[in-house]
Amino acid sequence: MEKRKKIAFVLGIRPDIIRAALILKYLKQSTAVETLLVWSGQHYSDNLKDIFFRELGIPKPDYELGCKGDTDAEICASLISRLYGLFAEIKPDACVFLGDTNTTTGSIACMQLNIPIIHIEGCMRSYDWTMPEEKYRTMIDHVSDVIYAYFSEYKQQGINEGINPNNIVVVDNPIVDILNTFYFSHKDKFDAMATEDFFRSRNLERGEYYVMTCHRRENVHDRVAMDNILKLVAAAEKLVYFPASYRTQKVLKEENYTIPKNMILVDPVGYEELLCLMVNAIGVITDSGTLVEESCVLGIPCIQMRQSTERPQVYDVHSAVKFNPRSPTELKHPEFIKKLNSLVGTKWKHPFGDGKTSERIANDLIKRAESGTFRGHKKEQYHFSVDRSYMNDSIKI
Repeated sequence: MEKRKKIAFVLGIRPDIIRAALILKYLKQSTAVETLLVWSGQHYSDNLKDIFFRELGIPKPDYELGCKGDTDAEICASLISRLYGLFAEIKPDACVFLGDTNTTTGSIACMQLNIPIIHIEGCMRSYDWTMPEEKYRTMIDHVSDVIYAYFSEYKQQGINEGINPNNIVVVDNPIVDILNTFYFSHKDKFDAMATEDFFRSRNLERGEYYVMTCHRRENVHDRVAMDNILKLVAAAEKLVYFPASYRTQKVLKEENYTIPKNMILVDPVGYEELLCLMVNAIGVITDSGTLVEESCVLGIPCIQMRQSTERPQVYDVHSAVKFNPRSPTELKHPEFIKKLNSLVGTKWKHPFGDGKTSERIANDLIKRAESGTFRGHKKEQYHFSVDRSYMNDSIKI
């Protein structure tokens, strides 16, 4: 019997767990591959990590690297070093990364060991080079052997940068699969969860609040941006329920921000609780890429607090309002709340796919394992004829 191909799946933050849940499930069912889950440690607390594994039914990681640090540089350096040591030992046939976070810099260890790299969520571009995510996703796309892109327009963006089109596979967005499987197929469960006690214990009233998340560095670590975000919250008038990351909470405290009276600031929550909160809210206020997609699929209007986005489709279907926190301070914040409220009750068709993306990616990975074709197509070789006559020794300067 031929030895199974070994695929290492490297994840590091909670949105990674959400998007990868069904892909991992399909891969684990296959007899063609051995799937090893590696957790970088970028997110490490129970309510940012373990609860998502439990609720989404994902087995615990095979390897936990514990790559923590006070700076991105420390996290990335630790990750590359530890992944190199792990992969040198277990020798995977291919390594899968998802998204655009610090964890994707682990692909450098794969490059050094000549391990084929697979990138899910490839060729997204905001064309805003101030975003660390833009640098990470551009880097990993250009070193990947196989790229799974959500849209044809993303594939074209990669081609425009010189990436071989044969290496890019358009698959749609797995967030649709996840919501179909874990929300729409269990809607009765979420309806039962949304009791009066559920809202009362959170000092909320069903349908009378907004859900907010905010974690991006260009917002949290920018005084102008954060001031504008807090003004936006205050303009909402109704309660804004804010499960905040620990880093965001730390900045709010250390920088002495004044928390609006209508904001309820709490620790991060699990996936089921977040979904229940979202579907019973007026709308969502967020800088998260995942939440704007989820709210679009769930039919919940959203304000996207971003100067630039790699997910413009939510604007195309009018499920989201753009709010740029880094604009001048004369922003009329109540107008954005009015725009959000005007979307309540409207209908749109989400553009993110048919709900079969996870199976599509898993089947393609299995097929590649069986045929031994994890390696991408070689890049075209370009030869330029350069006129260097100006270097002739007879020319005097």
